[in-house]
Amino acid sequence: MVSKKEKLKKNWRDTWILLRQFRIPITIYIVAIFGGGILYKLIAQTVNEPVLNIWEAIYLVLTLTFLQSNGVFPTSPWLEIFYFVMPVIGISILALGLADFGYLLFNRRERTKEWEMAIAKTYKNHTIMVGLGHLGFRVVQKLHDLGEKVVVIEIKPKADLNADVQKMGIPIIHDDGSRQATLEAAGITCAKTIVSCTQNDALNLQIAVKARNLNPDIRVVVRIFDDDFAQSLQEQFGFTALSATGMSAPAFAAAAAGADITRPITVEGQSFCLARLNVSHNSKLVGRTVEHVEQKYDVSVVLLRDKQESDLHPAGNRIIFEQNALAIIGSPEKINLVVHDS
Repeated sequence: MVSKKEKLKKNWRDTWILLRQFRIPITIYIVAIFGGGILYKLIAQTVNEPVLNIWEAIYLVLTLTFLQSNGVFPTSPWLEIFYFVMPVIGISILALGLADFGYLLFNRRERTKEWEMAIAKTYKNHTIMVGLGHLGFRVVQKLHDLGEKVVVIEIKPKADLNADVQKMGIPIIHDDGSRQATLEAAGITCAKTIVSCTQNDALNLQIAVKARNLNPDIRVVVRIFDDDFAQSLQEQFGFTALSATGMSAPAFAAAAAGADITRPITVEGQSFCLARLNVSHNSKLVGRTVEHVEQKYDVSVVLLRDKQESDLHPAGNRIIFEQNALAIIGSPEKINLVVHDS
């Protein structure tokens, strides 16, 4: 569920991008209205016409751009010019894009491909999801729940999935994720993670390699159907290669969010993973005990490593500090919660 604060933030970012895109016609219109109002007042004083105060003059010029007036036609030809020129200026500025600005401002869903790219370019330290199938959509949901910024690339998204992603305020670029221009439009150079989650192993690998070339520091999570191939990619390229047959959406999301996570194993009908994560300076785990983490998140902490040593099966009263590394066992959903707070 999106909070009111998050909705307000996204709407403000959306509006700010819209203002930047239409800054030229908006600036011209503001200058025409205020400049025309000031000029009207100065001319009225010079030709001894009834002098309006500055705000009345500006309002008069504003109404003239919409072919309206106060009904009092001036006697001075210099002021009469305003009644014929301002409507032309107003129509010209509308043609420049002011009408489009108003339409898009109140119809945020009517976005073009270029508009989605414009939003994506404002993101930094985000996750790029390539492929919006059912698994990809569930991963996007989990990442969104974790508070991660996400940009989606899908050349032909299904209408229902596309609509649901847009409701979350996530930009979708309708293009080929294997193209360099598409990855650059999604902000690949500023992204922290890319998840290649199409149903084609070769395409996923192609996207992963291209992403690493464009951003050597990016974390790469690849969906691979063949278990042995996934293991080979992990060993040779350092990608987090996950088999779609053995991984759930929460596990993919945890890997994308920064946790090193193994394939789930099933014990008495329940899935469990082993995950490794680093405790950041603003983590909610800092200052908490191992026992607190285990009870709150319903996981088992099997290792705690600091700068000096690695402690297997740490005591319950052991305190967690910044830059500690934890290894935990739990369900993918529970691990997701730990990653979110860490």
